[in-house]
Amino acid sequence: MSLHARLQQRAAEGRPIRVGLIGAGKFGSMYLAQVPRTPGVHVVGIADLSPAAARRNLARVGWEPERASAPSLDAAAREGRTHVGDDWRALVAHPAIDVVVESTGAPTAAVEHVLGAFAHGKPVVNVTVEADAFCGPMLARRAAEAGVVYSLAFGDQPALICDLVDWARTCGFPVVAAGRGHKWRPHFAQSTPDTVWGYYGLTPEQAERGGLNPKMFNSFLDGSKPSIESAAVANATGLAVPAAGLQYPPASIADIPFVTRPRSEGGVLERKGMVEVVSSLEPDGRAIPYDIRMGVWVTVEGETDYVRHCFEEYNAHTDPSGRYFTLYKRWHLIGLEVGVSVASVVLRGEATGVAAGWNADVVATAKRDLKAGEVLDGEGGYTVWGKLQPALASLAHRGCGGLPLGLAHGVTLRRPVAQGQMLCWDDVAIDETMPALRLRREMERQFAPAGGAG
Repeated sequence: MSLHARLQQRAAEGRPIRVGLIGAGKFGSMYLAQVPRTPGVHVVGIADLSPAAARRNLARVGWEPERASAPSLDAAAREGRTHVGDDWRALVAHPAIDVVVESTGAPTAAVEHVLGAFAHGKPVVNVTVEADAFCGPMLARRAAEAGVVYSLAFGDQPALICDLVDWARTCGFPVVAAGRGHKWRPHFAQSTPDTVWGYYGLTPEQAERGGLNPKMFNSFLDGSKPSIESAAVANATGLAVPAAGLQYPPASIADIPFVTRPRSEGGVLERKGMVEVVSSLEPDGRAIPYDIRMGVWVTVEGETDYVRHCFEEYNAHTDPSGRYFTLYKRWHLIGLEVGVSVASVVLRGEATGVAAGWNADVVATAKRDLKAGEVLDGEGGYTVWGKLQPALASLAHRGCGGLPLGLAHGVTLRRPVAQGQMLCWDDVAIDETMPALRLRREMERQFAPAGGAG
């Protein structure tokens, strides 16, 4: 039975999936916009640091005030309404909640929220991929120990890439490469919230009108988010990571099967079976027609003459050899699609992407010369950006291990760091008691980084 049919059945039986949402910002609001249009789903509670801001977002996406007027979680569960508050602990502990959607975008807080949900036997759809990037394998293990499902969020690019990889492997195709698109030029790595809109293609007035967060958008532009999402994909699929970080080869959709081949065959890959991100800009800044900037893709190999002849017979666009074919989705709809994860986790007990090992890490890298005593401001900020690295290289970095980008926020530098240098643990003073840090340390002890596989 399809997910939609199962949702309709739950609605007919008066047994909707009961959701607890933590974080009602942009992603959470996009999900909330679709809930009234989805059968068999009831958002029992929303926890946000600013309930007033959450209510404003509910109004923005079209919720009637009465829908979110429940005075308590008990009343919300009983009456089919939604309670809006700031107590995430009460939300994840409430017996009415079937699944928790973590959508804060704050990586250290997200780890605490996810672990709290597991402690109460609740499965989690984790929108905050920044947390998954630095301790996803450990979160997946903790979920298994708790007997619940932990999942990446459908609609976000990592889960969509995982879906394409699963499609390929289920069809018997070796995966040569998989990834997303991005608007990239190397100097974007030094972008700050002050420069983001010019590079991004919006005026400050347009950004203000849309209520857009410059730091969040800058985390995409400066390469941090592409690295974070590629790490999540590598850890979920077993695909390998480029030794020097993402290469961002420029390519139109038609050219993806040309460039996502091994170097020995004219492409950019070190070997088959890797993650990569394709740029929508030429090195000189010219826009590439029919780009994959907002989409995802997977390149597969036709191993036999028969399969390659099928590619040709059905007009599948391949590289010149006819051996490599790329399937793609040109768009992703972010929070508008996360209902797929909610339904899959609850109705099928299946994740839409989950870390299976530790292949990749994202290391904080200096945007400029940093001085001792400066406080790092994390992804998208003024001090650091995230560079994708093989997990083994991150562990070995400068003898003490690379500093994960997700933990490079609000920590103070002990010594200067030159522009372009990846930071290590010894460069910063950090609170060793943080749950997120303890989980990361445990992951480093327990997970031996593995080589990628196609």
